[in-house]
Amino acid sequence: MSKHDEPEMESPMPDEERLPVEQQQQQQQHQQEAEAEREEQGEEQQQQEQQREQEAPAQVEFKEGGYGWVVVAAVFFLNAHTWGLNSAYAVFLAYYIRTNAFQTTDIGYAFIGGLSLSIAFVVSPLATFLAGWDKYGTRLTIFTGVIFEAIAFVGSSFATELWHIILTQGISFGIGLGLTFVTSAPVPAQWFQKKRSLANGWVASGSGFGGLVYSLATNAMIQNIGLAWTFRTLAIICFVVNGIATFFIRDRNKALRSVHVAFNWKLFRRPSFILFQLWVGLSLIGYTILVFSIVAYCQNVGLTPSQASLVGALFNLAQGIGRPAIGLSSDTVGRLNIANIGTLLNGLLCLFLWTFGARTFAGCIVFALLSGLVAGVVWATVSPICAEVVGIAMIPSALSVTWLVMVLPATFAEVIGLSIRTPGTWGYRNVQIFTGFLYVGAFLFGWMLRAWKVWELEQAHLDKEQRELAIRDDGVVPSTGLRRHASRASTVKEKVLHLRGLWAVQRV
Repeated sequence: MSKHDEPEMESPMPDEERLPVEQQQQQQQHQQEAEAEREEQGEEQQQQEQQREQEAPAQVEFKEGGYGWVVVAAVFFLNAHTWGLNSAYAVFLAYYIRTNAFQTTDIGYAFIGGLSLSIAFVVSPLATFLAGWDKYGTRLTIFTGVIFEAIAFVGSSFATELWHIILTQGISFGIGLGLTFVTSAPVPAQWFQKKRSLANGWVASGSGFGGLVYSLATNAMIQNIGLAWTFRTLAIICFVVNGIATFFIRDRNKALRSVHVAFNWKLFRRPSFILFQLWVGLSLIGYTILVFSIVAYCQNVGLTPSQASLVGALFNLAQGIGRPAIGLSSDTVGRLNIANIGTLLNGLLCLFLWTFGARTFAGCIVFALLSGLVAGVVWATVSPICAEVVGIAMIPSALSVTWLVMVLPATFAEVIGLSIRTPGTWGYRNVQIFTGFLYVGAFLFGWMLRAWKVWELEQAHLDKEQRELAIRDDGVVPSTGLRRHASRASTVKEKVLHLRGLWAVQRV
């Protein structure tokens, strides 16, 4: 065999030649990553352009406020004749406890008021679905609730046993309240950007002014025309007023492409949404106990039914004044700032003024006026803060989930309140302390939610103008900035809660 026939052996590659190959591989890998990042950014820009093109006609047609103020007035009257009537249950409850009208325990009567709230929250997914269904829509859903509410009061006028009043004033009224409130609550916010919190405050004040009127009127009607005709009169009034108000409501669901998903449980993957639920839940329990107990408490410390009814009316009057003020200040000071300050303030009022100062007619009036200003802060700010957490388009879906989560707290709030009551003129001390700490606990979760919002705005690296828009409008900062930063975050603490937000002084 010759030398030329021998197989040639491949010599090992020198280090000088191997190094460039490795560098080429690294360069190719970097290029692929860069191309993938550019493609991702291009897809995001394309989606944003498509969204702007789709929303362009709606934005041209949309005018800040405009017909929205008519919608605000309509929802104001709806709240006055739904939530206002629900607030008047404090008068009914005091009457039931005093006369034992249906031969049952005090807790049985308290269950009726809680049941109406819980049923309202149970039907929230149905209301959300019907409002987003093209064949049904917002107006028809609200009017269906108006019919159920009228049926509830007519049926209550013929009630002779406890289960009768549970079926009518509890379940039927709860269905009507849920269909009306859940459907109408997101609508006013769709018409506003700069004055969204103010509009929501005026809407929420309807329940306060309605509670003022119905607290006085219900007590007077029961004394003069009896319980049965009181229910029938209320049925006529609420059906006529709510029916007219429904006619003037107009939504912008199609223009905003609102998401009406009844059970969007993916929202619970967001820690901020969980904090939002805890703030709403504790506030709701405290508010329910306070609003349903204040009239009975006044009678317990020696006030007459008329004096107690007046205290309840003044409490609702203060709510009617306080909620627009909360909305106005939220747009200037910050929604989360005002919500948390109001929550903490009412907790302190319950712990100190209600517990030790509201022992006389004058003391009860002072507490009712001060507490009423901030007790319902959750109702005045729930929609705007929900927008801060999930965005304006997701409000219907997020609120639907929120109301469903609130079913159990609403059902047993007043039951818990009366169950921890003790005999004697100081029998409500446990109730007062419990209510106060519920508000304080809600404040703690709300403040953590505020810290998250501060962190989110900082991590997005927004300039001053973008920051103002993020706070003022949908409340959700651009996802690109957060996604770009997320790769650099190394701990859950950095992603969820920036401790600096706990003491940062800024408008949020």
